[in-house]
Amino acid sequence: MISYEDFEKVDIRVGKIIKIEDFPQAHRPSYKLQIDFGPEIGIKKSSAGIADLYKKEKLEGTLVLAVVNFPPKQIGPFISEVLTLGVPHKDGKVILVRPDKNSPLGSRLF
Repeated sequence: MISYEDFEKVDIRVGKIIKIEDFPQAHRPSYKLQIDFGPEIGIKKSSAGIADLYKKEKLEGTLVLAVVNFPPKQIGPFISEVLTLGVPHKDGKVILVRPDKNSPLGSRLF
């Protein structure tokens, strides 16, 4: 068990996907994303292994949730600055965690 104070240390924010590129060097079907978290946090990059369930043209403008206070992570030739959140599908593919209504960019999960 963790305390609520421990949970509060994880900074999860709403962002909007503004740019999507293929990431053929990744081990599983992935995209390189640019996500806008609003004026406080700005635009950050993320690698997301979601290409087998999501088409690029349907993702642009989509709101997602991401952890914005982890250190950057090198993924092949790419540096991922935030962790875009997802849950496993029954076959191991990744389903994005997304707000079901519009929320201001940068809004914090609580």
